[in-house]
Amino acid sequence: MAKRSKVGKFFTPKTVISGIVILIAIAAAIGANVIVPYDPNEVDPRSCFLPAFSKGHILGTDKLGRDLLSRLIMGAKSSMLNAFLIVAFEVVIGVPIGLICGYYGGKIDAVIMRIWDVVCSIPSLLLSFILIAIFGRGNFTGVMSIGIAFIPLTAKMARSLIITEKKAVYVEACKSMGYSDMKIIFFHILPNVITTMIAQFTMDIGAAIVAMATLSYLGLGIQPPDADWGTLLENGMQNFYNNYVLLAAPAIIIMLVTVAVNIFSDCIQEYIDPSQRKLPTFKQYEKRLIHIQRRQKAAI
Repeated sequence: MAKRSKVGKFFTPKTVISGIVILIAIAAAIGANVIVPYDPNEVDPRSCFLPAFSKGHILGTDKLGRDLLSRLIMGAKSSMLNAFLIVAFEVVIGVPIGLICGYYGGKIDAVIMRIWDVVCSIPSLLLSFILIAIFGRGNFTGVMSIGIAFIPLTAKMARSLIITEKKAVYVEACKSMGYSDMKIIFFHILPNVITTMIAQFTMDIGAAIVAMATLSYLGLGIQPPDADWGTLLENGMQNFYNNYVLLAAPAIIIMLVTVAVNIFSDCIQEYIDPSQRKLPTFKQYEKRLIHIQRRQKAAI
């Protein structure tokens, strides 16, 4: 019964709605090559700036006659894939560094954390601009630069969690049994703190989508003619007066997916953290309490 109650608390309306939006975006990204109605890079000079709901083009076309819906779907593939790659990069690098620093402490921890403090003092986009200026622009460089900008906060979060967790009784028991430090960190402590990190990693997906779209909008991420939600925004800004849908469509999609990811992250946090769960109202138990009181009076 307790398990069923927890499931009911997690699958709230906002969780279901935000989850559906995320699943649609992921499904579009996975099946982009199959479900696109047209080649997203196919140029048709006879169909430039067709309005929305034109015959054969639901969202119209851009200045080169390319189908906007096809480019949005293909943009979902690149945007969602890049977001997951960024989060995977920060997890693979940031979590081990944070766990090791927090577990051992000492001078190594102090030096690495001070380095992260310096990195955190630089805005993430500015840091991405610096790295892109060094290594050149492009999709790979954009993903790596944003991932590097996200690493310090992930490392700090992992460090703060393990500092508290390493004092637990089971950690002392593992030490007394002769387990190595790496086994204790990654096979015993990490499974107990990873649930707390999941909500943050989910939120980072939304931040990564916006950050990568920003780089592409500025011409530093994915390069034309490849489709990306950021490049579609830039193209829509240039041609807003010819076809406003070119700007509105990618802007709405970015907003919907990002908001859905943030809401879903909040739902995960509420489900994981018992202190944030809503307590049941008194009305749910009012009839039962009245019945118990009547039985007690009758017994007297």
